[in-house]
Amino acid sequence: MTDFVLALDAGTSSARAARFDLAGRRVEGSLVQRKVALQTARDGTAILDPADWLATMQACVKRAAGSGGLQAVGFSCFWHSLIGTDESGNALTPIYTWADSRCRDDAASLRREFDEAALHAETGCMLRASFWPAKLRWLRRTDPRLFRRVKRWMSPAEWLQWRLTGHATCALGMATGTGLFNPGTLRWSERLLEISGLAADRLLPVSDEPVPWKGVPWVPGIGDGAASNLGSGATAPGLAAINLGTSAALRVMNSGRRARAPFGLFAYRVDAARYLVGGAVSNAGNLHAWARREFSLPRDPAALDAALAARTMPDHGLTVLPFWNAERAPRWNEDATGVIAGLRQSTTGLDVLQALLEASYYRLASIAERIGGEPKWIVSGGATRSRPTLERLANILGAPVYVSPEPEASLRGAAVVALERLGARPAPLAFGRPVRPNARAHARHRAARAAQERLELAVESAAA
Repeated sequence: MTDFVLALDAGTSSARAARFDLAGRRVEGSLVQRKVALQTARDGTAILDPADWLATMQACVKRAAGSGGLQAVGFSCFWHSLIGTDESGNALTPIYTWADSRCRDDAASLRREFDEAALHAETGCMLRASFWPAKLRWLRRTDPRLFRRVKRWMSPAEWLQWRLTGHATCALGMATGTGLFNPGTLRWSERLLEISGLAADRLLPVSDEPVPWKGVPWVPGIGDGAASNLGSGATAPGLAAINLGTSAALRVMNSGRRARAPFGLFAYRVDAARYLVGGAVSNAGNLHAWARREFSLPRDPAALDAALAARTMPDHGLTVLPFWNAERAPRWNEDATGVIAGLRQSTTGLDVLQALLEASYYRLASIAERIGGEPKWIVSGGATRSRPTLERLANILGAPVYVSPEPEASLRGAAVVALERLGARPAPLAFGRPVRPNARAHARHRAARAAQERLELAVESAAA
C-alpha cells in the first residue's frame, strides 16, 4: 500500500475527502463528495444541523481513508462560523455559518459603539455579521439562557476534530477568522473578548500542533481560504489566488508576523509564518444556480457555456447589484439587497445570467484594485471548467488568468498542510498557458463597473 495523507474539505454546500500521495498529487479514484444541507430563511438564517454535518463528514472520512498507508490527516473548513457546546463537546446550538446575517443589527450597534477601523487594524476583521463579535452579541441578546448554558464556543473545524479524535485545539488561522484574535501578537484580543461578553476559558487553546487519530497526526483545521491558496499553488510572491465557488474570494499570501490589510479587506493567518490579504464576496456561484433554476436555463454545463461563449461584451443593457446574500468586501453593506436595473420586454434569462456573473466579478476587480500590484492570477474552483467564464474574468480584470491544475484547491491545500507537518515537500504545480484579456472588452466592462458603482451609491442614498 502506497503511503498517503487524507485530506478533508468542508464547505457550506458540500463536503469532500480524498487521498494524496507524498508529492501532493491526488490519488485517482479516491475523491469522495457529499452534499451538505444549508438551512436558509428570509431573515438571514444560514445554519447547518450539527448531527447531519458530522455524519456527512464521518462518511467522507470513512470512504476516503481506506485501509493501510495513512500517514496524516489535513483538514480545510469554512471560516468565521461557530457552534456552542457543553463541557463534553455535545452541540447545544446549530452551526451558525459565516452567511448567517441575523446579527446585522448587532454588528451595526457595535460599529456605533466602537471604532471599526481601529479594531480592524487589531484583528484583520471587520465589525460585521460574518464574524463572531456580532454573532455572540446577537445570541446573548436574543437567547441569554442558551448563551449562559454554552461552555465552549468553537469553529466547526475544532468541533469535528473533537468528535473524531477526542482532542481539540483551534488553529492559528482559524482563530484569526473569528474577529476575536490578533494575528500579529498571536493571542486572543482581551478587548474583543470583553466586547463579545466572552471569557477566554470558553474558547479552546490556540495551537497548530497535530493531535493523534488512529496512530497518525491530525492537523488542526485551517480556513478554506488559506487552503485554497496552498492548494492552487498561489503561495509565492507575485502570485494571487481567485477561488470561484458558491461564494468567491481573492487572496494574496505574504510572510511575516505583521499581518495587516487595507480597510475593507481581511488579514488572516495561515500559520505563524504566513498570512493572507484579500476579500471575499458572498454572491457568486449561488447566483449562477439561482438564475439557472428560476429562468429554466439549460442544465447541461456545455450547452450553457456554448450559449455564453459569444457574449463577450456587456450588451444586455442590465446593471446588477448582486446582493442576494448579505455582501462582504469591498464595501460590506450588509443591508443592501439585490437589484436588476434595465429590464425590458426583450430581456432574456440568459441576459440576466450573464449580468449576474459579470456583476460578481466586478466586485472581485474592486478587491484586486485595493490589494494593488500586478500579480499572476491563479484561478481555482468549479468555474475553471468553463472557458467563457475564464475569458469573462480575464476581460474584467484586464489581466491574464491561469488555471490551477488541481480543481480541488482547498482539498489539496489541506493535504499540503499535512505533508508540511510530515516534512514532505509537495511537488510544485505546473501552470499552462493563460487566458488573456481582450482590450476592447476590458474597456466595456470598466464602463459597466462604473455604472454598477453609480447605481450602488444611488440606492444607498435613497435608503438613507
